[in-house]
Amino acid sequence: MATSVDRTVLIRAVKLAIAGDWHGAHGLVDDIGTDTTACWIHACLHKLEGDEANARYWYRRSGQFYESYADPRVELAAIMAALTY
Repeated sequence: MATSVDRTVLIRAVKLAIAGDWHGAHGLVDDIGTDTTACWIHACLHKLEGDEANARYWYRRSGQFYESYADPRVELAAIMAALTY
């Protein structure tokens, strides 16, 4: 993760996504296109939304794989674990 991105913003985005606030989470990561963790969160959000093509775009940018997690909620928990190690 790039040091220029505030980890607390990424954690907040994941918490919002887990709570069902897709728009709130998306608003936090939408403009952070250079951070791989933000891109991973963004990808997962589009997977939750059902927009596979857009999700795959963000997965490529994140260095993660669309197929790694069948359930995006499990994936969000994994992202949270990575952010709060």
